[in-house]
Amino acid sequence: MGSRSAPLEARLRRDGLWGAGRRPLCSAAVIPTALALLAASLLVWACARVLAGYGPRDPGLVQLSAREAAFFAAAADAAFPPGGGLPSGSEAGVVAHLDGWLALLPARNRLLIRLLVLFFEHATLLFPAPGRGGRRRFTRLSPAQRGALLEDWGRSRLRLRRIVFASLRTLLTSSYFASPAVLRGVGLAPLAIETPVVEADLLWPPVGRGREAIRWTRADLERPVPRTPLDPHGPLHPAYAGERR
Repeated sequence: MGSRSAPLEARLRRDGLWGAGRRPLCSAAVIPTALALLAASLLVWACARVLAGYGPRDPGLVQLSAREAAFFAAAADAAFPPGGGLPSGSEAGVVAHLDGWLALLPARNRLLIRLLVLFFEHATLLFPAPGRGGRRRFTRLSPAQRGALLEDWGRSRLRLRRIVFASLRTLLTSSYFASPAVLRGVGLAPLAIETPVVEADLLWPPVGRGREAIRWTRADLERPVPRTPLDPHGPLHPAYAGERR
């Protein structure tokens, strides 16, 4: 047996892999290298999952990154899918509305919403969607898987999951029903109403604008306004006007 192992021992001694106590030193060199390769592979996989495949950023967006815009578009269409009598989530402009709304929020609130997006996008690693490939990130799932996943989060026994889902649903729903096309579709678009100018109109500008946007003066307080009943089939407010559904 010893004669058979002699050539192997000689090769190990020649290559410096034979140490004290006649024990090969292969493990001391190979294990750290293997761990380093494994860590590097995991890092590359994580970067690809988090960063790759989202496409270019929409130059019209101010706050949302390409990843965040892709997530909200996918989530909006999962909550309000196309093919019905109303616009889909993306057709209703949910992404653009959320982008403008985020610009009005404090930095802390914007950070919390971004963390919500990041968590939900990759939470499939812990709570996979049904079907094949259910652990892919949310935006990589099929439309059917996204819808099923949202339903699963809403019915989950874990209170934390229901809270996260409720937060996402609030963002999507409030943005969806801010769309003039959606409000026209459900018959809730405001009518064109000529309202009197009151004292408050002289003090407060439109939401999101400075005092220079106040266009009324005290002379406008005396402007007469017709006192006629509203016609439910009359013209819509200019901001909501369009083809009636």
